[in-house]
Parts: sequence; structure tokens; C-alpha cells
Amino acid sequence: MTRKTVVTSVPVLDLMPSPQPAGSGVDNKCGRCTRSICCNSINQQVPTPRSKSDFDHLLWQVAHEGINLFKDSDGWFLHIESRCAHLQPGGFCGIYEKRPEVCRDYSNDFCELDESIPEGSELFFSTYAQLDAYCRARFKQWDKRFD
Repeated sequence: MTRKTVVTSVPVLDLMPSPQPAGSGVDNKCGRCTRSICCNSINQQVPTPRSKSDFDHLLWQVAHEGINLFKDSDGWFLHIESRCAHLQPGGFCGIYEKRPEVCRDYSNDFCELDESIPEGSELFFSTYAQLDAYCRARFKQWDKRFD
């Protein structure tokens, strides 16, 4: 059986990769993370959806690959599955010394190593069908939003 190896190259600025995994130095939790979970997605807070129109817009977003929606104690978020362009093999950050402030401010007091987003969320939608079913239960006349 022949195995196919796929190699992807990530452009790196003229910096040497950090000798530490992304986020290391925060505590040893990052050192135990083998998938660099926090560097493979973006959680973007969105205004709390209230109307049919708000949810209809979220349906459009969740219809796209790699876009999920969740609600937790901090509010509603789009969970965008997207790998950081600076993430190096082994989980190293290629721009660790010059990383953006949001990366520097990241706290892993409670992160996906403790509990995944789907497990830790009050609500989690990864498909159009899931969110549509929620909307049908929430709004008695969901289909009338087009009228």
C-alpha cells in the first residue's frame, strides 16, 4: 500500500521559529497540547440574535464550511475553523516574538484542552439543519419570515 504524503508550506516572515510551542510560557498546559487547538480557529463574538432576521443571517453564515455558531456564558460566537498561517510543525509559532497582542493576551485558564467548544457550550450549531431546527422551535412561524 502506497502512502501519500501531503506537504504544505506556510509562508514565514524573516524570523526564526520560536523554540517554544505557540502560547508556551503561559503555563505547562500549552506544552501538553499536541494539536495547537487555539491556533486553528477564531472565535468571533456576535451580537445576541433576537429576531428572525438575526437568525436568518446566522443561518447563511453556518451554511459555509468551517463556520459554527455557539452560545456560552459569555454570549454568542462564530467559531471559524482556520489555521493560523504562522503555525509551524510541532505547534511552534513562527512569529512568537512579534505575535499580535490578541495572542499575547490569550489566557488558557480554561481552554479547549480542558473542554471542547461543543462540550462547553450551552448551544452549538455546526450545520444549517441544526440551526434551522432550533429556529423552528424558537419561532412558531419561522417560515413566515419571508413574507
